[in-house]
Amino acid sequence: MKFLETLEKYILLLVVFLFPLAALPLFANAYDTAKLAVLVLGIVLVLIIKAVRTILKGSLEYSRGTFDLPVAILVLGYFISAVIKTPSKMDAFFLPGTATFVVGAGVLYFLVNSLEGAGKKLATVVFFFSGVASALIGLLAFSGILAQISFLPAFAKDTYFSSLGGQFPGALFFAVTTLVGLGLILSEKDLAKRSFYGVSLIILGLGLVISVYNSLPGKPNSPTLPPFAETWEVAVETVKQSPIVGIGPGNYLTAFNLYRPVSYNNSQLWPLRFTTGADFPLSVLTEAGLLGLAGFVLILSLLLRQVKAFKWGENLEETLNLSALILAIGLALLFPISPTFVIALFVLMAFSSRAVTVRVNLSSTGDTTGRLPAYLIGIPLIAVSLALGFFAGRALLAEARFKAGLDALSKNDGTATYDSLRAAIGLNPYVDRYHATYAQVNMAIARSLAQKTDLTDTDRNVIGQLIQQAIREGKATVTLNSRRAGNWEVLGRTYQAIMPFAQGADNFTIQTFTQAVVLDPVNPNLRIALGGVYYALGRYDEAIRTFELATLAKPDLANAHYNLAIALRDKGEIEKAIEQMNIVLSLVTKDSSDYQLAKSELDNLEKKRIVEPTEEGETLTPPQEAEEPAIEPQLTLPEESTPPATTQ
Repeated sequence: MKFLETLEKYILLLVVFLFPLAALPLFANAYDTAKLAVLVLGIVLVLIIKAVRTILKGSLEYSRGTFDLPVAILVLGYFISAVIKTPSKMDAFFLPGTATFVVGAGVLYFLVNSLEGAGKKLATVVFFFSGVASALIGLLAFSGILAQISFLPAFAKDTYFSSLGGQFPGALFFAVTTLVGLGLILSEKDLAKRSFYGVSLIILGLGLVISVYNSLPGKPNSPTLPPFAETWEVAVETVKQSPIVGIGPGNYLTAFNLYRPVSYNNSQLWPLRFTTGADFPLSVLTEAGLLGLAGFVLILSLLLRQVKAFKWGENLEETLNLSALILAIGLALLFPISPTFVIALFVLMAFSSRAVTVRVNLSSTGDTTGRLPAYLIGIPLIAVSLALGFFAGRALLAEARFKAGLDALSKNDGTATYDSLRAAIGLNPYVDRYHATYAQVNMAIARSLAQKTDLTDTDRNVIGQLIQQAIREGKATVTLNSRRAGNWEVLGRTYQAIMPFAQGADNFTIQTFTQAVVLDPVNPNLRIALGGVYYALGRYDEAIRTFELATLAKPDLANAHYNLAIALRDKGEIEKAIEQMNIVLSLVTKDSSDYQLAKSELDNLEKKRIVEPTEEGETLTPPQEAEEPAIEPQLTLPEESTPPATTQ
């Protein structure tokens, strides 16, 4: 029993230590996926051991703490919202895995809070040294030492590499960890330990300085933060539609696409799409609604009550731990925070929590029958933990296979790419990214095969199969999250690529791009793409109306006016085309290739001659004529190739 108790404690401490450090090149997202693996697998092991101990002892032990109720409400809010609202559960629980990070952080709070006396002190030391180790890695990267180590992956050799996923997340994490370290130094009486803590704190301080410096405006790693006004409006509109549980964890991008105001297009950030709000409360309100926000507000309320009652300076370690928690809450109120900082926030709450151990006797006698309540609690907990570990393992293996496919694609190894993506989908068919990439690979292979001079019947059959597979994968992308504009755009691009191969693909292309516009209504580029399809089909009136809407969405977007001018030109409305081309010239820089392209087109319009632009590399991209059929006769798409039902 003592061995199990010790093992449980050290696995928990290992999770606290490794979480900030985890970064593996096995996954496409080397940071968040690795941290998710450490969090989930570590918690699974701890819960299994705790369940076994409960059965063997015939009793359940847990600790009641200061922040139990608000943490439970916040965790419950995220979990319920993920189950009810997030269309793709993989988005909620795997990547970006927002629900798993918050729920896991909540579980970690209760587990760390259950540590007694020396155990919680040791957790504080481990937390501090996880920050020191992260800072040391950052310093080695900044000095160029990591770049000289041949066996390290490429991303770890970058000058600005941070195991925390960036310089700005590192700055936030190091700031709160520094206060924890200062508390350890001031409360330590042993001179040798105090000296060791002091040297470690210097390393951490240097890491903090470098991270802050690299995050300053104008620096290469300066973060682009979500704007407050726009993300506030996104949160408000989301609450109007779904007040209690929000739009769902991992689904912030959908809310941003749907509800950001058209005024956002007037800012320099307009091409960017954000996956978090301007601060943590706005993210919570958008993703988990008023239920999630209630938990966070209650945390603030209890923290303020604790601050008022706290005897400052009486215990230096507790004083600095509480100060670190106050700083962490303050930073969360000001900035969007990373998964690592979410974990740090909940761990700091456990450090500052006043815990009371509660023991519930689950055994009336020493025999098996008397321990039935312990079995009823322990066995289901073991079963759930094992199931969670199994599915997490499959998801991680699928992500590793997906990364292998991307690596093969970068090396132009078509066979390995195809096989790896199929394996990833087979292991985890619920991730839309896998299907979207697989659809594009199938279309690329079909296009390559269609370039053969003499197509055989076998070639035509293979091309047909590849096209149908691309459509199926594109439709799967939409089915997994039909509320995401990007998924409809992927399907639209797939149908658009099929237009030279198969009859009827043009109507499917229009249908899917139209739905993408519905889900991202102020995105001018989607309207330009849709207008381009109309233009390619010679439907100039519809193309002109669509391009006009693009110019209304963003009046200073030169490419929208340029496409409108080309469509007006080909319809024969020369004067209107000249007017639009003059607008283009007023929007582009005079010494740019875009200016020369637009000026040349304007000269031709004024001479009433139509000459297509041929200069390469410009950002002004005219709508394209319909491609010639890639194969003759064109394929007939089967009935199941139609797009999924749209939602208006």
